[in-house]
Amino acid sequence: MPRWIPRLIVMVALAAVGLFAAFHVLRALRTLLVLILISAFLSIALEPGVNFLSRKGWRRGWATGLIFLVMVLVVGLFIGLMVPLVVDQVARFVTKLPGYVDEVAGLAERFGIDFSSERLRQALTNVDADLQRFAGDIAGGIFGVGTALLGTMAQMLTVALFTFYMTADGPRLRRVLLSALPAARQREVLWAVEVAIDRTGGYFYSRALLAGISASVAWAAFTIIGVPFPLALALWMGLVSQFVPVLGTYIGGVLPLAVALIESPPKGLAVLGYVLVYQGIENYLLAPRITARTMELHPAVAFGAAFAGASLLGVPGALMGLPLAATIQALIGAYLRRHEVVESPLTVDPRAVAARTVAPNEGTEEAAPAGEPGAGSGEGEAGG
Repeated sequence: MPRWIPRLIVMVALAAVGLFAAFHVLRALRTLLVLILISAFLSIALEPGVNFLSRKGWRRGWATGLIFLVMVLVVGLFIGLMVPLVVDQVARFVTKLPGYVDEVAGLAERFGIDFSSERLRQALTNVDADLQRFAGDIAGGIFGVGTALLGTMAQMLTVALFTFYMTADGPRLRRVLLSALPAARQREVLWAVEVAIDRTGGYFYSRALLAGISASVAWAAFTIIGVPFPLALALWMGLVSQFVPVLGTYIGGVLPLAVALIESPPKGLAVLGYVLVYQGIENYLLAPRITARTMELHPAVAFGAAFAGASLLGVPGALMGLPLAATIQALIGAYLRRHEVVESPLTVDPRAVAARTVAPNEGTEEAAPAGEPGAGSGEGEAGG
């Protein structure tokens, strides 16, 4: 046996043991690694704001703390306004439920369906025992819900802590990491970081500006229409429509529409009209000007990025998918060499080809002699 075979066997065995151990370590630390990834993403998103305050003379720690304070106030205001809204609307719905049942029963009688309120009450009485058992199961699961809530709060505090230190000590952290690379690689990494900061920060700050405009206009519109809790509904619509990818516009408008319909159908129609008109103004006037230099993604790419991010990391992944896709697109565009595309029916819009061929034909038809086919084409068509 050659001397190198036992050494090879030992090396393969050690590599297998090392990979097995690394797999289990990464599996055990998966939650922590995901939290660090989210924190790094948030620190990149906050970097432009912190840099702006730093240029004004603020220390990075104080600037980061101020931005964190604004975010906490916005989230606290949102939660504080949404809780009374939900409680009030549930109470109103329960109060108006018998009237809704009678209306549905009257509509069902036209089609020969027995859907009276008495029959509904009898059905509810029959399922009372099932509801009591269901309530007992819920009471038994309260402890699990409380434990999950505490775990979620701990994860949020961990993300906030990592994000604060990554943002406040960003330059020093980058110097430590870049010191392990040669100068040429350092320039490439710094350029990539600048692109990521520009895309991610631009995405979040442009969305925050659009959310503020949307919430302000919606607050005024809902107040004029007479919808209850106009500020809470406006904040909901502004935040959800801008920060939930792809479907946020529709999700944000459903809640105000439902609340207005509970009040009265005319108010619901007014809210629906406002949502449609404002979305048209935002899509064609506001959003293109505000996001022109921050996000340049095709809608299909944006949807795919949001779906992939949600599949990997849930809601945080959906939020990170769009700016991450824009960053990757910018990096690929910088390193990818493009060539002129050959002319082919598969690469050209047929309407563009038709427009280019019709224009020269129109010019030749005007100058064609009487005996040419172009001169008599009009009479031939008319005769036909």
